[in-house]
Amino acid sequence: MEKGTLVEFRVQGDRRLGVIDRPDGKTRWFVVDERGQSHSLAPRQITYTVNGKTYKSSEIPAFLEEVKPYLDPSSLEVAWELLVEDGETVTPSQMANLLFSESESASCYAAHCLLSDDKLYFKQKGDAYEPRTTAQVAERKHQIEVEALKARGQQEFLVRVEQALQGEAVEWQRHDRQRLEALEKYAALLADIVRVGVNYDSLARAYPPPAPVLETMNMLGRPATPQGAFQLLVDLGWWSATENLFLRRSAIPVQFPSKVLEVAQQRLDDLPTDSDTNRLDLTHLKVYTIDDESTTEIDDGLSWEQVSDGRERLWVHIADPTRWLAPEDDLDLEARKRGSTVYLPTGMVPMFPEVLATGPMSLVQGKVCCALSFGIILDAHGGVEDYTIHPSLIKPTYRLTYEDVDEMLQLGVQAEPEIAAIATWAKKRKVWRYNQGAISINMPEAMIKVKDDDISIDILDDSLSRHLVAEMMILAGEVAARYGQEHNIPLPFRGQPQPELPPDEELLLLPAGFVRSCAMRRCMPKSEMSITPVRHAGLGLNTYTQATSPIRRYSDLLTHFQLKAHLRGEVLPFSAEQLKEVMMTVTSTTQEVTMVERQTNRYWALEYLRRHPEQIWPVTVLMWLREDSNLALILIEDLGLQLPMIFKRSVNLGEQVCVKVSISDPQKDVIQFQEIIYQEAQIATN
Repeated sequence: MEKGTLVEFRVQGDRRLGVIDRPDGKTRWFVVDERGQSHSLAPRQITYTVNGKTYKSSEIPAFLEEVKPYLDPSSLEVAWELLVEDGETVTPSQMANLLFSESESASCYAAHCLLSDDKLYFKQKGDAYEPRTTAQVAERKHQIEVEALKARGQQEFLVRVEQALQGEAVEWQRHDRQRLEALEKYAALLADIVRVGVNYDSLARAYPPPAPVLETMNMLGRPATPQGAFQLLVDLGWWSATENLFLRRSAIPVQFPSKVLEVAQQRLDDLPTDSDTNRLDLTHLKVYTIDDESTTEIDDGLSWEQVSDGRERLWVHIADPTRWLAPEDDLDLEARKRGSTVYLPTGMVPMFPEVLATGPMSLVQGKVCCALSFGIILDAHGGVEDYTIHPSLIKPTYRLTYEDVDEMLQLGVQAEPEIAAIATWAKKRKVWRYNQGAISINMPEAMIKVKDDDISIDILDDSLSRHLVAEMMILAGEVAARYGQEHNIPLPFRGQPQPELPPDEELLLLPAGFVRSCAMRRCMPKSEMSITPVRHAGLGLNTYTQATSPIRRYSDLLTHFQLKAHLRGEVLPFSAEQLKEVMMTVTSTTQEVTMVERQTNRYWALEYLRRHPEQIWPVTVLMWLREDSNLALILIEDLGLQLPMIFKRSVNLGEQVCVKVSISDPQKDVIQFQEIIYQEAQIATN
């Protein structure tokens, strides 16, 4: 190749012109570009040779100026229209003649530039170019339009992202939401750090980002990891820094489908026919509903009356949501999918739409309500002597809190002797159950609430009122199960195998109180579900089912469906096999709900402790998790929290020590304490 020949080559994809200077070995050439830089090129790296004359590198800018007037990409369409019918190939020199009626060096190079850059009308074939077919051009135009739309959409998305990052209000578009929802799913994988104990690096390797996430994160210059996606969503204000990843990672639906909400509203607007035409009118009874102040789904009430033969009858009235739905309808199937209401520190996710659950399904004070009422007469010891079950009408008289009832019992309010009578029977009932082998394990239970980012942790009172309500609910569950057993009705019976508790002499070696209760709790087997009656060792009952929360637990709703159909003399809605199949699905769902509730409570407990790094907490050493490494379970008695701690010295079970938090990272599920010696603790508390 002659010295001074002008050639085109590429540097990192960019078009560059240079002048042949001298050979570099047998096959390569040194080429000098317009900047005076020398490049060693193989022949295959040279993409075009300008013929006609030789040049100096300093003349390249002038040559490019000559080329510029010819560089009109729209001129290719005219050439394509002339050539497409015959489909003949064309060289840059021929294209220059066709477009510009000349074939000088500048026009030929311009034609080469136009053809080599063209992605629409021509495709390279050797050293020449072939016109694409009409169909191919149409398809290419469509692709280009799509790519342009995508590019414009990306640019507009970037603008909205920038606005959001600056704290401005943003109206996200449909395509934006698709991007953000993909990020949500990916970021929710962080819950696996807690669920299966992986670390951040392992998580990123195990779950590479899907294409939409990778594109978005690369576009924004963010790391394409679950943590990176989480942080982006927080920075955009799409998520809070305390987003519940456990709930998002679960299959639990947070929102109700529009169809289900429409059905709920239709039931409100057009009251369905009541299948129970002969409801027992109990509106004359004084009915007490007793709940926490924050409870909105009120599903049980209590009454007491003197019977004509001198005996006393307790009434446990349970809300009757089956008045508003039927087995297998939209509301029932949605409730079945949810399994139960989810109770979280930040609020609840109801099993039924709130317009029904907190309204007509609930036992509302002062309103006539449909209920399933259990009338029970106990013997002198607290055992069930006689009972009756009726679909009923009641009119709740008082909505009371547990604190209200405790105060009434302490003051002995004479105007409400019914409450005192119910409390007396509840005590007898508890004694009777323990005589039947019931097992009492008393551990403090934390109640965590989050409102406007403020976290409060209270210990549930072990009060008379809570015992009263608990005993009445257990009593109703026993009666429902006995009715099912006596009439051979398949129900979701609950049982618990007899535990193998440590021998008394072994328990006596442990400190009394929480340590001993903790040791007993470890021995308690999990409760079981069965379609046939089974003993519940923990409650001391030969048969038991849950029937008192049909608005909040789907298994209780199943019990209502079955009992009410039998009371009406109808075919049961669920055969034994059908019930078994439904129970398997619901049990799996409720286990997931329980896990989400537990993980969420732990998250907020750790967040609470993170916010109180200087607080000194008195704790009790409950049990060993790994005694060889001094890893113990401790109880923070002021909060009712049980958490792990590694001690740097030997400690005894039941020993009380003072600690404070050294590390608390709720997102990584990491908590570490350090022991504070007695003198330090005294100084800190004074």
